[in-house]
Amino acid sequence: MRKFVLALALLSVPFSSTAFAQQQQGRGTPDEQKACTRDVQRHCRSVIDQGDFTILACLQQNRAKISAACDQVLKTHGQ
Repeated sequence: MRKFVLALALLSVPFSSTAFAQQQQGRGTPDEQKACTRDVQRHCRSVIDQGDFTILACLQQNRAKISAACDQVLKTHGQ
């Protein structure tokens, strides 16, 4: 779960002060976490220990399979 939270931090790259503060805390917003947790567990469980960029890449590779909510989180953060 910690790796997932860190992956969401990577999605929080926008330059707003709120997003920057969240990134510094090492987590996405609670809504972002909720939106993608199930998708990470379902589609990216095998790579969850391989680092944040790997999890993000996995979500992108499985984009057709992930939930609309998680897809929106990725789009919102330019992924």
